[in-house]
Amino acid sequence: MTADLSQIVKAYDVRGVVPDQWGEELAELFGAAFVRVTGADGIVVGHDMRPSSPGLADAFARGAARLGADVTLIGLCSTDQLYFASGQLSLPGAMFTASHNPAQYNGIKMCRAGAAPVGQDTGLAEIRGLVEQWSEQGAPEAAAQPGTVTERDTLADYAAYLKSLVDLTTIRPLKVVVDAGNGMGGHTVPTVLDGLPLDVVPMYFELDGTFPNHEANPLDPKNIVDLQARVRAEGADLGLAFDGDADRCFVVDEQGEPVSPSAITALVAARELAKEPGGTVIHNLITSWSVPEVVRENGGTPVRTRVGHSFIKEEMAKTGAIFGGEHSAHYYFKDFWNADTGMLAALHVLAALGGQDGPLSELVSSYDRYFGSGEINSTVADQAARMAAVKASYADQDGITIDELDGLTVTGHDWWFNLRASNTEPLLRLNVESDDPVTTQWITQHVLGMVRATG
Repeated sequence: MTADLSQIVKAYDVRGVVPDQWGEELAELFGAAFVRVTGADGIVVGHDMRPSSPGLADAFARGAARLGADVTLIGLCSTDQLYFASGQLSLPGAMFTASHNPAQYNGIKMCRAGAAPVGQDTGLAEIRGLVEQWSEQGAPEAAAQPGTVTERDTLADYAAYLKSLVDLTTIRPLKVVVDAGNGMGGHTVPTVLDGLPLDVVPMYFELDGTFPNHEANPLDPKNIVDLQARVRAEGADLGLAFDGDADRCFVVDEQGEPVSPSAITALVAARELAKEPGGTVIHNLITSWSVPEVVRENGGTPVRTRVGHSFIKEEMAKTGAIFGGEHSAHYYFKDFWNADTGMLAALHVLAALGGQDGPLSELVSSYDRYFGSGEINSTVADQAARMAAVKASYADQDGITIDELDGLTVTGHDWWFNLRASNTEPLLRLNVESDDPVTTQWITQHVLGMVRATG
């Protein structure tokens, strides 16, 4: 019987409930299909701390080796550590993780050699087609010469590479609280930060894919409450929070206040432009106005893209950009094969803070110039109709511009908002920003009134 992959193959990855929606049998077919589509004679495979991850990764490796590819298993790792291995070893890679999703979920993030993304338009649709075909007709014939499966530890090399990109040896001593959320940050942070002038206060470093303390999604404010309290209690200089697969990093200042990922994007952009003057920096269209302003002030060229890592990475490759940032706290570096790594962004923040005497709140204030609403989700029955109603209310107004690069972006003299439809849920996502909090609140309420109108 053909497997129904429509619920688990997403735009950029595979993700679903184990064993209800998929398991090791399908993982083995995904491994074979990955090799067939990429044409690889060698791949690298890693996994997170979820209970189902080791078995899924091993099954994927069996499928890949059966078709003749030599498999390097790197075991427990963060997603950006898998990207590092893919880049350093010049091999396609597969990471078994469901990021911040609950414990019963698992998934696969795949990339070509050099951490180039695999998504619907870059191989994932073909992989899905083969898995569906083979699940009905039987697994493909094994290669005459099956591949080998070997193990390799890349953590020390990953840590050394990151530290070669950002010099922290001369910073003033800092006290930093790190909340790993029982995710892969608990595996990577001790090695990456070892030997630096840092007093690290660990929180939830025990690897536990059941997430006993809180969901490993720092984008939701309730999941950083513990970190905020601990930073204040410890009198720390800052706090860092990683998501489940530790590819995203969120920052709180010495007062326990969240630092906008847009401000972090601007700060890191300024540092990267100091290293490579005149470079291009990519930002998605819901980052703050601060980002392109800071890029221009530092002699760089800002380029605006749609939301989503495939668009960022594609634009980085096309423009030769040195850095890219999203308001979801994904940070992309030319020096890291255009892939995203929250850990490298964290090192930049530590270097910037430790290289001067003021507190983090003061340092980031120059990069955080506007008042944002944050992303507000609304469940709606008809996304297109609500979007059309909002667009119509602003059409043909003097001084207002509308663009539809990604959803609906409406810009006034001192404010803007973006309204986008979710690809996977019946939601509209609203982001608003202006140069004063009253305007931000007014625009937010006005647009939400139309989005959530009944009848």
